[in-house]
Amino acid sequence: MSEVRAVALRGDLFGQRIREQWTEQLGRRLDILIAGCARDEPLLLERMETRVTGVDEELPAVRAVVEGRQDLASWALGDMRSVPMPPRSFDVIQLTFLLERIQHAELVLDRMLQALRPGGLVLLRMRDRRSAYGWCDRAVPSWLRSLLWKRLVAEGTPGPLPAVYEPITSRDGMHAFCLTRGLMITDDQTATTGPAMGRIGSAAVALVDKLTRGRLPSAHDEVTMVIRKPQNHFARLI
Repeated sequence: MSEVRAVALRGDLFGQRIREQWTEQLGRRLDILIAGCARDEPLLLERMETRVTGVDEELPAVRAVVEGRQDLASWALGDMRSVPMPPRSFDVIQLTFLLERIQHAELVLDRMLQALRPGGLVLLRMRDRRSAYGWCDRAVPSWLRSLLWKRLVAEGTPGPLPAVYEPITSRDGMHAFCLTRGLMITDDQTATTGPAMGRIGSAAVALVDKLTRGRLPSAHDEVTMVIRKPQNHFARLI
């Protein structure tokens, strides 16, 4: 699947789920949190009353992008374990290529679930730790990542950002996390959208796939999920 096609499908999916969530609110304003707001395009929210807040790590490459976003009503940068996220204050949380580049990813996601209202949605995009691309991303030395980034990635894309990839940042890891928290995964897709997946990048991930006999596949690098927090107050909630 081409990058343009994959991004279009993801955008349609997230846009559809946001519209459905807004309809369920019977006209009430939809409060949206974009976590990882340096790595995503503005949401298309025509004819919906919304308030969009952004949070991300405090990094120079991130700040430069976030300061230029006009679609955010407010934003905060810092340690994701402590940036402001008031309890039960958001209807939708969009997580955009954040979990794979931060420490304590599970703790941070738990904090976000506390900030999500019952019945709310998590719209998740992340690189898959258990893909060939994910292995290459975290295995390549930082100096080489910086060199390759300038040559292979479109100008203006923030990075290279840290490549941490804790166990939760895989498809299986996220399924296990949701199971233990009583969360429902309503949509689960994979795609190939890695920013370095040009001729050199594709050859590298194909080699990793071959050497690992498919245990680290090259068929995808991105996991896209829509996750719903239960409406039932007596269900096991974060």
